Amino acid sequence: MSVDLLPEFVREHYELHEWKHACAILHEDFPQEWQDIVDVLCAFRLRKGWITRPGGRKSRVSEFIDSFLYRRGWQEREFSTQVVVDEVPTDTPTHKVDCFRNRVALEIEWNNKDPFFDRDLNNFRLLFDLRDLRAISVGVIITRCDDLQDIFNELNRGHSYGASTTHMSKLLPRIEGGGGAGCPILVCGISKKLYVEDEV
Repeated sequence: MSVDLLPEFVREHYELHEWKHACAILHEDFPQEWQDIVDVLCAFRLRKGWITRPGGRKSRVSEFIDSFLYRRGWQEREFSTQVVVDEVPTDTPTHKVDCFRNRVALEIEWNNKDPFFDRDLNNFRLLFDLRDLRAISVGVIITRCDDLQDIFNELNRGHSYGASTTHMSKLLPRIEGGGGAGCPILVCGISKKLYVEDEV
């Protein structure tokens, strides 16, 4: 599997899944974006304070990843798309991609309702099908592993991370069922191994 292209730290600390050779495409065709993704995964730690303290509009997890990538030229991006049937155009708006650069789209799903996965995968599918128009070539999703529920429960925060929110076992069946269609996808699950007893 081309996930072996990822450094040892990432392979050991994240649950990784890929479809349609996503890692090889990133590594060979998008080396700068690949390096940015590797760097943010290596820099990330799940801090205790990020779980125990109430969040605002955006989780500290998403904030860390977003800001890391934005400093390297990634940006939130919305696409205006249309489908034309018998010369009649119909708008097919996409939702904003969390982090986008050079045809690589990255979404962070830390603790949303699980239908957000459907939204992300549909977005990847649509934007990949428009690849001849230079939309996206690869989609990346960073989410949480199921084993983090043990930590949430120990910190009396389990109620905030319910079974119907975004985590790995809610995502994989959607992709395996064809939710992303032909789009190459890399999924990175934040695991217990990234947790640190840090109140920052």
